[in-house]
This record gives sequence, C-alpha cells and structure tokens, in this order.
Amino acid sequence: MNPIRVLVANRPRLLRELVMATISDQPDIEIVGEIEQEAELQHAVEETHPDFLIVALEKSNNLPDICMSLLRSHPPMRVIAIAADRNSSMFYWTSVCIESNQIEASEAGMLSAIRGKIQTLDKVQ
Repeated sequence: MNPIRVLVANRPRLLRELVMATISDQPDIEIVGEIEQEAELQHAVEETHPDFLIVALEKSNNLPDICMSLLRSHPPMRVIAIAADRNSSMFYWTSVCIESNQIEASEAGMLSAIRGKIQTLDKVQ
C-alpha cells in the first residue's frame, strides 16, 4: 500500500514543525515537502502531488484563497487547516463543490482526517 503523501505549509514555523513531528513517525504517512512561503505553494503541489496539504487556518475560519485555487486544479487533494491560537482545525475536500467539516483540534483528529476516518464535530456550510 502506498503511503499517504502530505505537504506541510503552516505558518508560523513552530506550528509547521509541530505538525511535522506529529505525523513524521507514522508508518503510513510520508511528508513530501515543507513550505515556508505561500508563493511556493502552487509549485510545490505541482511537484509533489500530495494527498494532503496542511496549512494555517485564517482568522475567519475560511479556506485560504490559494487553497481554493489548488483544490479546483487538484480535486483529489485534501486540505487540513489548523489555527493553533484558537485550537481549531478544518478539513476541506472537493466533490462537486468544496466542502468542509470541523475536526477535533488534536493529533488524533488530524491523523483521523488524513487516514479518511473523520470524526467530525459539526458540518460547516
């Protein structure tokens, strides 16, 4: 079975490092890249073809604009957005439209979402 490919693009660096430390020792997950600048994101997704992109969640709990564009051009990819300052995480994916669910803001919540075993808190419109 192929590992789940994850690209990590969180700001700030500390959050990015914590996310990578959380998932790096999982045998079924491969970190395919680490992005510091949003300007590098499009190119990194094109190069690495991740199954998941992990980014910082904006103040409004909205999907970052760049991610909306990436999900449209890479519909199989899924996005986990994390806001450590608010203890909040969102999971985004595409079907006919982009959908999301709030997930548990924890290591277990993030790993469940990556593995497709989502334990959602509430459906977000």
